[in-house]
Amino acid sequence: MQQSLNRLIDALIELPGIGRKTAQRIALHLLRARDDDSAGLVRALTEARERLHPCPRCFSLTETELCDVCADPRRDHGLVCVVEETGDVLTLESAGRYRGAYHVLGGVLSPIDNVGPEDLRIAELVGRVEGNSTREVIIATNPTTEGEATAIYLARRLRPTGALVTRIARGLPVGSDLELADVETISRAFEGRRGLDLAAPGPNGQNPY
Repeated sequence: MQQSLNRLIDALIELPGIGRKTAQRIALHLLRARDDDSAGLVRALTEARERLHPCPRCFSLTETELCDVCADPRRDHGLVCVVEETGDVLTLESAGRYRGAYHVLGGVLSPIDNVGPEDLRIAELVGRVEGNSTREVIIATNPTTEGEATAIYLARRLRPTGALVTRIARGLPVGSDLELADVETISRAFEGRRGLDLAAPGPNGQNPY
């Protein structure tokens, strides 16, 4: 196989959720596409990389000074939903059931990957809650081992602020991602949110943080 095709496939495999067979199909589709279509894809990617930047308040991606959610006075800014990545914001917004604000952590705590609290936007979250009229923080990290450990750590860090800290309910299957959930599942997860048990252990029976 030609090296250039292999390089294209290898580059596509680096994308989340893309295996080798899917990467091969996408690569061949792109190569068969009209020049205008391929050029349009390149332009769209280049434009997005040039124009998008993290919102200084919630760290979701935006083209303007503040993202649409943070700039919207009709949103309930006393309610902050904490998610792992910007993709989770897009998923929750598409469901249309949540009308509060967001905070994007940029990942989850993962000792095996050397990701600690200083690598995430946790200090920014605590400062935001302390300096604002936030009455409730909803932790919506994914229901994975790392997501649960992160939720417990956040609850402990936020406890001195006096804000109510809740966790989305188990409407989401253990080990799944928010972006894979349907509208009704997301709605039930928010409606059934609960307080966090700070005594619960993290991965391997303990919380390393």
